[in-house]
Amino acid sequence: MSALGHLIAARIAATGPITLADYMAECLLHPVHGYYTTREPFGTAGDFITAPEISQMFGELLGLCLAQSWADQGAAARFTLAELGPGRGTLMADILRATRGVAGFHARADVVLVEASPRLRDLQRQTLGDHPARWVDHVDALPDQPLFLVANEFFDALPIRQFQRIATGWAERVVAVRDSALGLALRPSAEPLPHDLPQGTIIETCRPGEQIAQSIAAQIARAGGVALIVDYGDWQSRGDTFQALRAHQYHDVFAAPGSADLTAHVAFGPLAAAARAAGAQATAMMTQGDLLQNLGIAARAERLGAQMTGTARDAHIRAYHRLTHPDEMGSLFKTVAFYPPDQPSPPGFDL
Repeated sequence: MSALGHLIAARIAATGPITLADYMAECLLHPVHGYYTTREPFGTAGDFITAPEISQMFGELLGLCLAQSWADQGAAARFTLAELGPGRGTLMADILRATRGVAGFHARADVVLVEASPRLRDLQRQTLGDHPARWVDHVDALPDQPLFLVANEFFDALPIRQFQRIATGWAERVVAVRDSALGLALRPSAEPLPHDLPQGTIIETCRPGEQIAQSIAAQIARAGGVALIVDYGDWQSRGDTFQALRAHQYHDVFAAPGSADLTAHVAFGPLAAAARAAGAQATAMMTQGDLLQNLGIAARAERLGAQMTGTARDAHIRAYHRLTHPDEMGSLFKTVAFYPPDQPSPPGFDL
């Protein structure tokens, strides 16, 4: 068991089993032993690769989508261009490069990155170079003005809880210590969940995700803007999706707390419902592949590929395929957008 594992086990011994949400928060964010505190998760040398690391086309197209939405909504004189969980800053760098030719967009934008990790903030500063930006810890600290925001693989890392249908109702799946090892246990739950589901059904909830969706949607409904959310998942929670990834391989979620990335599939339906409850509109969910195709990735890939030869061109074609093909990220990753009630849906979602 890792050092963090021993700390979690001691906590459980003192106060009893903890929720999966508490376990995820400790593993990812512990100030000394947490995953994002101690590791470099991104890229081929890390534990996973995100879409912006695969190809610049991803960020370029999302950036132009945001810029067009800004223009369609009247080109606000001052607005926030924000990213949640910016990783190494690659996505925001690509957005800024792709939009530098949009008249007034950079001059009027306050670039804000929502990032709690000091180590990741340093990486993001290096990636963005001299471009002015500032950092906040939480979405509630974003400036009160029109908000054009992107969140790629952000919601999947937010803490979840799991509930399992048993003979007597619903029980929560919690983390306990058994035979000196961390593992799952069940405890009775009064969570208001459907009672017409078969025994053994597992439902995941992510209240922090719904709260964040509601917060950004409320600002968009009030002040204008667009939020683009891209992540892996589906419309509703479907069973146990809690997983750990280490060195690009699936890993035991309890084997070495703090050494692997912990995520769960995103349920887009509750996020959309939270946005609508806050007064914004939410688009229908679509696949990442469909959105990128609607935004013109095929033409962009062709233009970029025409300038390449040999292995560089081969890698470019593989990247395009990985981002868009149904057997790769194209179908696994989904997307929704939030936008004001009196404005058109963002480009790519209106087809």
